[in-house]
Amino acid sequence: MASGGLTCVKYITFFCNLLFALTGLLILMVGAMVQLNYAHYSNFVSDHIWTAPIILMVVGAAVAFICFLGCCGALKENSCMILSFAILAVVIFLLEIGLGVAGYIKHSGLQQLMETQFNTTMKHYKDRDDYRDAWTLLQTELDCCGTYEPNDWEAIFPNKTLPPACCKVINLSEAKECTTLHSVQEGCLHKLLGIIDSKTLILASVVLSVAGIQLLTILFACCLYRSFRRSYDHV
Repeated sequence: MASGGLTCVKYITFFCNLLFALTGLLILMVGAMVQLNYAHYSNFVSDHIWTAPIILMVVGAAVAFICFLGCCGALKENSCMILSFAILAVVIFLLEIGLGVAGYIKHSGLQQLMETQFNTTMKHYKDRDDYRDAWTLLQTELDCCGTYEPNDWEAIFPNKTLPPACCKVINLSEAKECTTLHSVQEGCLHKLLGIIDSKTLILASVVLSVAGIQLLTILFACCLYRSFRRSYDHV
């Protein structure tokens, strides 16, 4: 009877570790997708904000390692490895909660941080190729011009001319260069901020959902650990 109970506990614990591994994989995939699709906007966002997707990928990889430890412990019926899994899982869970709280605090000042980055890259638009390429890509993809409006470029471009990316189409019979008359009128900061807000909501939802699943898994693993020890003691 004890042996059968021990076997049941072993495989249920293995299933818990597998579920935990899937949450880690989800975190890793979300972080990788955000990094892959939006990394080219990093010049307009402070570095310590844009590291969030990288941190998520690291956390996802750490979860994979922890789950490997837990699975080995379950299959080998090693209570020490199972206990190590539970402890490390708690550490990861607390780290995720900390990331969520830090993200919420940083988000309140995100617009100010982005405005600083926008002003810096615009100021050095003609000096640095990477900033020029970043602005060209931003204004082309988001269909916008300047930080808040096309007139933001006055200090960089004289005679009301603008970067070519500010104009979708230039009527050559009216002008040979992109000007405020033909440019897109909407600024880029609020458009990019809207994208980041939407992605932040997705990231927060994923992290909170994953953290909830992980918490249940941790509690279940702890209960199974106690059952494992009791069953093992009676063998």
